[in-house]
Order: sequence, then structure tokens, then C-alpha cells
Amino acid sequence: MRPNLVKTRLAAGDPVINAWLSIGASYSAEGVGHTGAHSVTVDLQHGMFGFSEALHMLQAISATPAIPMVRVPYLEPAQIMQLLDAGAYGIICPMISTPEQAAELVAACRYPPHGNRSFGPSRGLLYGGSDYVANANETVMAIPMIETAEAVDRIDDILSVDGIDMLYLGPNDMAFAMDGHVRFPRPASEQAMGKVLSRATRKGVPVGIFCADATEARLRMDQGYGLVTPGNDFAHLTRSVSGAVRALLDAPNDQDVPPKVVHGY
Repeated sequence: MRPNLVKTRLAAGDPVINAWLSIGASYSAEGVGHTGAHSVTVDLQHGMFGFSEALHMLQAISATPAIPMVRVPYLEPAQIMQLLDAGAYGIICPMISTPEQAAELVAACRYPPHGNRSFGPSRGLLYGGSDYVANANETVMAIPMIETAEAVDRIDDILSVDGIDMLYLGPNDMAFAMDGHVRFPRPASEQAMGKVLSRATRKGVPVGIFCADATEARLRMDQGYGLVTPGNDFAHLTRSVSGAVRALLDAPNDQDVPPKVVHGY
């Protein structure tokens, strides 16, 4: 079976840079997959698309070196199984607050006898290889999102669930839960995230986190997070265009300065 680069890098202690897609376009998904990011996550929770677009995006990512992952909208085993059949190598599930919910997520990601995933690998075979079914349980990642006060309070119970491959922190929902807002500073949620990171590290479970940009992602890597997401595609797109507009509007009108030549398009 095709190896899961995210799992192998985390196991080796190497950082994972994860791209994030909220725009439903296979063309941009393919481009992002070629940026050097180790994984690309298709966001079905807050992204502006559904399963059909997600399937095309997973197909596009599969043609790149990046590992395809999906954030599902909620804990729904049937949808999780369908996305795994579509070729996702990791499932990030939001709002996991109890060990029972974490166990349900893991079970949906594992074939019997370790779970209750239904047989029907479809694109899993095309992407993973002919031995997909025999090795999927060890390759596909089950990733609970920790973003509620209850989840923080019960983090040791959640970490005791067998089969969790990584935790993923949602800082904004955590800030809503702990600080009552998403403005900075957010001392309560920062303390809570530090607790989760510490407990997971002690248990040998890597932790990923969504970041506003590359600057924050570097800070989080230095703090010990194994996977960082330096913003999503929409944020990068709008920041880039805004920066270009500001640069052009603020630039002096100097006719003696030759224009820059942009190669390609």
C-alpha cells in the first residue's frame, strides 16, 4: 500500500506542513499539492463545496506528492467511510469532546475486527494499491479535533482511546469556549491548548494545529506541534491579491523605472 507520508514523518519526529482547501476547485487542489506541502486537507466543514467537488479534489491531490486528507463536517460514520472510500488517507473530525465520540471516529476509520468500516474501498484501491484493505487500518489516520472545554477537561480519557493517530486543535473554537471571543489575547485557550499538547506528547500522540499564517505556524512548531496548517487557500489568495493592490496603489508613478517581467502568466 502507498505509505502515508504524514504518519511516517510524525513517527520520525519530522514536522508536517499541511495545506488547507476551502475553495472547491480541482485545479487549485492540484496546484497546492505541488507546492511542497506534505499533506493537503479538503475542508468539508467550512469549505464551500460538497462531496462531488471533494472527490474531484482528492483525485487531483492524488496526482501530486501530497497526502490527501479531509475534514468532515461532523461525526457521521457513513460520510467518513464514503470519504475514505474516495481516497482520503486521514479524517479530521471536529467537535470531539468525549472518549465515546473519539472511539466512534476510530471505529469508522478501521475495518473489522478493529472497527466497523464497511467494505467498498473504491478509489482506495486505485490510490492506495491492491493491498489497500489489508493495510488500511495501519495507514489511514483517525484525527479528532479538540476544540471544546469538555474535550480539554477529558483529554486524558480521549487519549486513552486506542487507535487515535493524532489530535488536531481548532484555536478559534477553543477561544470561543475558553475566552468567550476570538480576539487576541486569548490566555485561557492558550493555556488549554498547552495542556492538550503536554498530555498528548506524554502519551506519544502527535498534535496538529490550524494557524493564521506561516509566522504563527513556525511559532507552533517551536512549541512542539507536529503538524501545522499555515492558513487556508482563501486566506492566502486574498492576502496575496490585497498585497499586490496595496503595492500598486502605494507605488510612486516613476516612468523611469522599467516594469517587472512576469514569466508564465
